[in-house]
Amino acid sequence: QVQLVESGGGLVQAGGSLRLSCAASGSIFSINVMGWYRQAPGKQRELVAAISSGGSTNYADSVKGRFTISRGNAKNTVYLQMNSLKPEDTAVYYCHYRPLDGGPGYWGQGTQVTVSS
Repeated sequence: QVQLVESGGGLVQAGGSLRLSCAASGSIFSINVMGWYRQAPGKQRELVAAISSGGSTNYADSVKGRFTISRGNAKNTVYLQMNSLKPEDTAVYYCHYRPLDGGPGYWGQGTQVTVSS
């Protein structure tokens, strides 16, 4: 089992910044991918950004140049620095962990990000 604990969501004005954190604990496989997804009301959950244990990153086109995903020194923590936020970034943001040994992935409980215009 893997537990993911997210923090850092909130309300911010357009143009502002937020930093999300996700700490993974439990049976962590060292070779993995951690990422952030988001789901806005009435829309499907979508990938925002992901980072492998080797440091490779992937971003949705809509956030490139504004969001940065990174890992902490402990490697089991992932951050999402969100700058130049737009109202369309409003969503529940979910942390995701996926081991690359074929095991199941896990989701965090989600954290609300609201960007006011």
